[in-house]
Amino acid sequence: MTLLDTIAAASGPAASTPDPDAIYDAFVEWAADAGFALYPAQDEAVIELVSGANVVLSTPTGTGKSLVAIAAHAACVAQGGRTYYTAPIKALVSEKFFALVEIFGAERVGMVTGDSSVNPDAPIVCCTAEILANLALRQGADAVVDQVVMDEFHYYGDPERGWAWQVPLLLLPRAQFLLMSATLGDVAEIAADLTRRTGRPTAQVTGVERPVPLHFSYVRVPVQETLERLLEEGEAPVYIVHFSQAAAMERAQALASVRVATREQRDAIADAIGGFRFTTAFGKTLSRLVRAGIGMHHAGMLPRYRRLVETLAQRGLLRVICGTDTLGVGINVPIRTVVVAALSKYDGTRMRQLTAREFHQVAGRAGRAGFDTYGNVVVMAPEWEIENAVALAKAGDDPAKRKKIVRKKAPVGIVNWGEGSFERLVAAQPEPLEPHLQLTAAMLINLIGRGGDVFGNVRSLVFDNHEPKARQYELARRALAIFRTLRQAGVVEVVPAPHTSAPSASVVRLTVDLQPNFALNQPLSPFALAAIELLDPGVELGRGTGVGGSREARTIAPESSEDAATLRRTDAAAAASVGTDHYALDVVSVIEATLDDPRAILGQQEFKARGEAVAAMKRDGIEYDERMALLEGITYPKPLAALLAQAFEVFASSQPWVRDFELSPKSVVRDMFERALSFGEFVSFYQLGRSEGLVLRYLSDAYRAIRQTVPAEARTDELLDVIEWLGELVRQVDSSLVDEWSALVDPVGDPDAPVVPPAPPSILTNRRAFLVLVRNELFRRVQLAALQDDDALVALDPDVDWPAALDSYYDEHDVILTGGPARSPQLVTVDETDAANGIWRAEQTIDDPDGNHDWRIRAEVDLSASEEEGAAIVRVTEVVRL
Repeated sequence: MTLLDTIAAASGPAASTPDPDAIYDAFVEWAADAGFALYPAQDEAVIELVSGANVVLSTPTGTGKSLVAIAAHAACVAQGGRTYYTAPIKALVSEKFFALVEIFGAERVGMVTGDSSVNPDAPIVCCTAEILANLALRQGADAVVDQVVMDEFHYYGDPERGWAWQVPLLLLPRAQFLLMSATLGDVAEIAADLTRRTGRPTAQVTGVERPVPLHFSYVRVPVQETLERLLEEGEAPVYIVHFSQAAAMERAQALASVRVATREQRDAIADAIGGFRFTTAFGKTLSRLVRAGIGMHHAGMLPRYRRLVETLAQRGLLRVICGTDTLGVGINVPIRTVVVAALSKYDGTRMRQLTAREFHQVAGRAGRAGFDTYGNVVVMAPEWEIENAVALAKAGDDPAKRKKIVRKKAPVGIVNWGEGSFERLVAAQPEPLEPHLQLTAAMLINLIGRGGDVFGNVRSLVFDNHEPKARQYELARRALAIFRTLRQAGVVEVVPAPHTSAPSASVVRLTVDLQPNFALNQPLSPFALAAIELLDPGVELGRGTGVGGSREARTIAPESSEDAATLRRTDAAAAASVGTDHYALDVVSVIEATLDDPRAILGQQEFKARGEAVAAMKRDGIEYDERMALLEGITYPKPLAALLAQAFEVFASSQPWVRDFELSPKSVVRDMFERALSFGEFVSFYQLGRSEGLVLRYLSDAYRAIRQTVPAEARTDELLDVIEWLGELVRQVDSSLVDEWSALVDPVGDPDAPVVPPAPPSILTNRRAFLVLVRNELFRRVQLAALQDDDALVALDPDVDWPAALDSYYDEHDVILTGGPARSPQLVTVDETDAANGIWRAEQTIDDPDGNHDWRIRAEVDLSASEEEGAAIVRVTEVVRL
């Protein structure tokens, strides 16, 4: 019997809406049947929730906050309401989604993360905090939100994302709130404000003793020895926390030589993994590690790899996990011992010691309720302190030997820590949460889209919040600046109010009907909309990254409609000289310039560019000092940089708020497309194995931004090709949660079944995207032929005599062109008449400098192999001159 069935049965057939007592009794009965006896704090919180109160649940990790959340969802749904669960990261949203499906059934649970929308009209919706915040902005008090369960509520104090935790508290007065975290600190002011807004009492359930106590220790023994001791003493599973992905990977590789798992344990892991496909370079490394009982967990991993590690750990199959503090963000992974490798971290700006909240958030993962009588938290001393301790231990009690030891000190500039730092953090309470409300163009557009009293709604958000007065006035000034920007950009307008004679009465409204999934994802999106209008399909502005790159932009940003018209009046000869996809890639470049920088990718692109430049300069005989000076000007590719910079200045001259944000031209999507690289090839080309997840997230963000921001009238066929290609690429690398949910035929599942996620949909389903992949494979051969890279071509097509074909071609022509026209779809033909036999036949025309177009690359596309690999499998059969 499900939880809701238990509640319905307890209420009796005559009850249309269960009363609070019936809900409470039914939940306690259900929990007991599931093997859970409520702790006093849980019991108190559930009583308050079923009675209609808000609850702030600030209790240690392991005190069963998830069970209280289940009670909240059940009470709301049983009474006919709609409840939202929010979390800071998609991995936690996904985990909670599947957990709630098991309890309430797939038809009652939905999920919305921005990338995916699964059963969004369900009575229980799992989403990221930003999704709910935007819903609150767009619909306000009219939003169909009867309850909000906010997990990891300490993110309220995050400088970048804290706004999304504050906005629902301000704008959803009908909702009941359950705010949960193990590390909140003093939240009395937030609780009092919540009562004022919702009219509900707000209960604070805090100061609870942890049911699984923690044992803290500070050790001066090397990590490897410490780990071996912990394993011998039965203190596994062990999570070794690092504060960089590189350190976590290095530690995991080092532990591969330690016998972490027995033969039987390794066999059990292999059985559980089953047919899981480790398709990337990092995946191959991860496969080797997990089969040895060692997991990896950090934000740079692909989501499906992280979920694999989490699932194996939940089944007790991994004895050691090396990772970053991402596992401290509520992921339900059983851990007996947490080993903290350092008490300092780089926070994106500087190195510093951990805060009390950060330390307790990580330490709190140790100890499993119902399994462990205690949790172990081991903090490692700094390396130099460990080396000194080892040296002293070797010296023993011999005073002469001890006197000879030269004690190592912390390197200059290092943020040091010691046993005193450790003791201070253990004893410290989490710091008070500070509000960080922001105001962006997207937020203001959502408020305006709500309609009604727009000025009143904005005024309320700006002045009736948790911010200090000075910050409120700053937000008011920003709101006015953004509003002027949107008005001048034509996104909003002010018109006289209907049905009134008052001359001053006016209405603010959007000037366009936005599609349901429209969102200005970045603060610079209004600028992007304006910049796209400057582009013309007949004028090539960007510089390609491939061989024979495009001609450089010669036009500056127009300052008026007349200038824009002048820009578009390009002579027919120039228009004919460019390819058909340059406009599409220029639009991509505009959007990419508004996205957050993926620093790991850009750093590798710059490293690659400088390496290639050094090699070229050496070939040209340039001296070392001059080479070093020239290298200063070489960076990662920045298409349209000059055009966008000047357009940005024109835009900012009338909208000064835009200068608060940095325009950042870059080429990730464009680079991948122009080089005709697959995801794995791009990761390998730039040596981004540790950052596969970052690459995928960037591509996913770019796909969503292009799809949602570029207006329909600006979408050419070539741009639609790029959009479909990018979307399918993301889906094939890591199938979306939509696909996982649709394949969830058995929500409870078999706990002994292999850990194999549903395969992505057939790559052949999206014909448009597949055609782009086929064209890319053919164009890859063109690029290699232009470089005269015989070895690479033979490796791709061993049955084709590429050297002889290229010799014949270069007897006639000096170069193979690879600019815009060379990659035009018009130079590729595809014959699908033999598709029933699993074959397409394709032909790529080589763009020669004389325009003869009489050299062809002919190939077969293996449809079955393409479906199996999730990529276009193209085999060249001949290179011929007509």
